[in-house]
Order: sequence, then structure tokens, then C-alpha cells
Amino acid sequence: MMTAAHKVLIIGGGFSGMSAAIELRKRGVEVDLVEIDPGWRSYGAGISLGGATLRAFRTLGILDEFLRRGAAFDGVEIGLQNGMHVATLPTPRVAGADVPGGGSIMRPVLAAILAEATRASGADVRLGCSFTTIGQDDAGVDVGFTDGSTGRYDLVIGADGLYSKTRATLFPDAPAPRYSGQGVWRAVLPRAPEVNRAAMWLGPKIKAGVSPVSDSEIYLYVTEDRIENVHIDPAQFLPMLRDLLAPFDVSVLQDVRAKLDASSQIIYRPLEGMLLPRPWNRGRVVLIGDTVHATTPHLASGACIGIEDALVLADELEKATDVAHALHAFQERRWERCRMVVENSGRLGDIEIAGGDKEEHSRIMRESLMALAQPI
Repeated sequence: MMTAAHKVLIIGGGFSGMSAAIELRKRGVEVDLVEIDPGWRSYGAGISLGGATLRAFRTLGILDEFLRRGAAFDGVEIGLQNGMHVATLPTPRVAGADVPGGGSIMRPVLAAILAEATRASGADVRLGCSFTTIGQDDAGVDVGFTDGSTGRYDLVIGADGLYSKTRATLFPDAPAPRYSGQGVWRAVLPRAPEVNRAAMWLGPKIKAGVSPVSDSEIYLYVTEDRIENVHIDPAQFLPMLRDLLAPFDVSVLQDVRAKLDASSQIIYRPLEGMLLPRPWNRGRVVLIGDTVHATTPHLASGACIGIEDALVLADELEKATDVAHALHAFQERRWERCRMVVENSGRLGDIEIAGGDKEEHSRIMRESLMALAQPI
């Protein structure tokens, strides 16, 4: 199998970078992947995934491992803080009639599945390593690395996340990540039998949800308004999260609240987003994933669109006769879909902050999920 690029460097070993490595190796491309974290760790609790993400997993070849180690289910329950049921959001079976329409998994478990597949693909993974210099001409890219080595590549893919060094190097005037005015709390707890699919409850200024992440665990998330992006002392995490759950007249949430303790892996993260205007490349260096379209988690699609970037980029490199045409076609296919996810996720957050129209919130979620079900 021939592609427009024979030797590729991927900067960043997150979900997007690993997916790109897996897909390019399927096409016989020589791949180097550098990841600055020597432990190749993934932080965080659970991650919610829609049907489009499971479809991407099927393409990557990791769907069976996800189904074995995560949780898959149909539908999302929506309720109010007083416990009233509002709607069941349908989740189309995008990945196939035999695969539920959504799911969740522990973020480190998904990272481990992708890392195993990346190693098995034959990609050359170098941990604790990043780039120092990038210079290019019409025929290739010369890269210097922090370990003192150098390399020349047909294409460099920057997949080093929201605070990307590659983006700062390529686009020094790029917009900075923007704080959304919300923060999210997450925790992990034993799975109660009644938690068999995702569910969320909307309060006036706060949203709480639970989702299975395996046969034995669930993850809890609570999104709250925070005018300022301030550091919170981890010693306060447990009492603060308990206080946030107190107003919910929902038995599942009160059960979770009672079980929260020091072993619950509670984390807090301010929600930030960023959409880099096109182009996403400078010559033979292209950016994918959170590096160009970091989104808040309101549509559970941030990982999805980053992984899809990798699939589409590999596809276009296979179809094109040269790198420039492949990168143009890649961006044409990805821009509108990624813009929709970032902007609609941001709008959902704005509605929650304003205590706005719950009907508009449900409509945007429904329309966005239907759009994500479309082919990539």
C-alpha cells in the first residue's frame, strides 16, 4: 500500500497521536512517535463516548478490547434536580447493529488499550522525548530531538494537546485556550446494579451525571459554574463535591454522595476550549486533535473528533499523490464537523451557566448527536 508520505513523525502520544500511528502503520508508513511523558500516563477518571467514537474504535481495531474492558449501552437519561424525568436521548447504533450506541471507560484504561495497539503496530515509540527544532523545505521536514538525535520526515503530525508546543512553534499568534466559566468534578465509585446506562440531571446552575465504566465501576461527573479559574486545594475536594450533590433529589446521586470517600479518585478540572482557524498546517507539519479543536465535554465527543482526525488524515494520505493535496483534503473533511462540536459544546455550557432553556439544551444535544452519526 502506498501513501503520499513514507516516513512520518507524530509529536504526542495521546489518543489522537496513537490513533494516527495505528492507522498509518496499517498502510505501511514508517512511524516515529515521541511522547514527552516518560511514563506515558493518562490522567483522569471516566470518559463518556458516543456511537461515532465506537465506530472509530471499530476502524482502529480496538472495539473488542473496549467492549471487554469498558461499558457500552444505549440511550442517555435526562432529568431535573428534583428527580423529574425529562427525556431519554436516543443514541443511534452508529458502529453497527451489534454495538450499543454509546459507552464509557476509565481514561487510563482506554489509553492503555491504544498504547498496546500502537506498540503492536510497529511504530517506533520514544518516551521522555520531544522536539527541539523543526525546519522544512519542499521535500521534507528536519527535526531535532531532546535526546540529541535528528530525523528527516515526509510529514510531521502535531498531536500534543491543548497546550501544544508544536502549535506554539508553528502558529505563535494562535488563540490561547479559553476558560469556559465552568469546571467539572469527576470521581469513581463501585457500580450499583441500577446504573446500567448514562444518566444526567440538570439543576439551575449545576449538572450531575453517572455512567458505567466497567462491570464493577461507575464514574460521577458534576459540572458547576465558576466565574474565575482558580486553584482548588485537593484537601477540599471531598467536602466540596459532597456539598454540590446535596441539592439533588435523586436516589442514585444521594447513594453516590454517601459512598464518596478518600478512595474515590476525585479530580477537578476547569473546562477550556479552543478552535484554531484554518489552515491547520504549515507546509508539511499538520496539527490534529486537541491541538486545534479542544472542546468542553458537553457532547462527549472531544476524544472522538481527535481520533477521527487520525482516521481521515491516514485515509487522505493514502488517496493523494502528494502531501499538500492530502492535507488540504483532510482539512476540508474535518473543519465543519470539528467546528460544530466545539461551538455546540460551548453553547451547551453557556445555557447551563445562564440557567437557560432546557429545551434548547436538549435540542442541541439531539441535533449534534445526529450530526455525529453521519459518516466522516
